[in-house]
Amino acid sequence: MRRQVQVLALAGSLGLLLGALAFQYIGGMAPCALCIWQRWPHVVALLGAGALVLASPVFALVGALGAATSGGIGVYHTGVERGWWPGPSSCSAGGDLSRLTPEELLAQIMAAPVVRCDEVPWEMLGLSMASWNAVASFGIAGLWLISLKLR
Repeated sequence: MRRQVQVLALAGSLGLLLGALAFQYIGGMAPCALCIWQRWPHVVALLGAGALVLASPVFALVGALGAATSGGIGVYHTGVERGWWPGPSSCSAGGDLSRLTPEELLAQIMAAPVVRCDEVPWEMLGLSMASWNAVASFGIAGLWLISLKLR
């Protein structure tokens, strides 16, 4: 039973990564910086495949930690999208622009990324992609932890 739960967790992380890439390359939806940050922990979570081969709980913990980290970034990204807290200045609006000279303002506009982190480009059932990633990632982390209890 442990093996099946771990395969399900691996499939979840792989599915989230493939889904994100499909939205990007097939759907033409370019990711923001925080979207990219959410992908890397799932790559780490895929290292949990070692648990299938070596039956070591360390790999399951790596999978859980990777998925939970992506979930945490997803919660942070959701908060940025909803305006609950400021996002990284490199991909979010905000700040006091009144003190900038016209040249500084133009330089800031020209340096701004094409895809902003504080806008919701897609949502389903009232949740953004970042929110869905958080929900799914925490579920995947839970599967990894459950697998540690199973034989």
